[in-house]
Amino acid sequence: MLKGFKSFLLQGELIVIAVGLVVALAFSTLISAFTGNIVTPLVNSFEGSNSPGLGWTISHQFINVGAFISAIIYFVIFLTVIYFALVVPYRAYMAKHGVTVFGQPAVPAPVKSCPQCLSADLPVAATRCLHCASVVS
Repeated sequence: MLKGFKSFLLQGELIVIAVGLVVALAFSTLISAFTGNIVTPLVNSFEGSNSPGLGWTISHQFINVGAFISAIIYFVIFLTVIYFALVVPYRAYMAKHGVTVFGQPAVPAPVKSCPQCLSADLPVAATRCLHCASVVS
């Protein structure tokens, strides 16, 4: 039972997911600080008065629209960073190894055909046909 659990933990996909999660949490903290300390004060400065932020007070309850706009900006920045820092390099790495990732078809390896037997599944670097052993230029 422990041997099976160890092999599960050491799978490549699980390690990739764990590393991606740690990096995503680090980016989340960084972007949260950016939106909380820079974007929110900028959005709230559009109000112009001494209010707690951009929004309205209804029945002694403040509806903070500025915080909501900052959360949307945070979400967009976070997804953009994760996409370009994790997803694009991971897709390129997996496509290089011929694996389909995230619904993207892998680019097929270039092939050539044999002039003798007309088989069309020979690698480009092949000098002899796999099927009839004739010389392929």
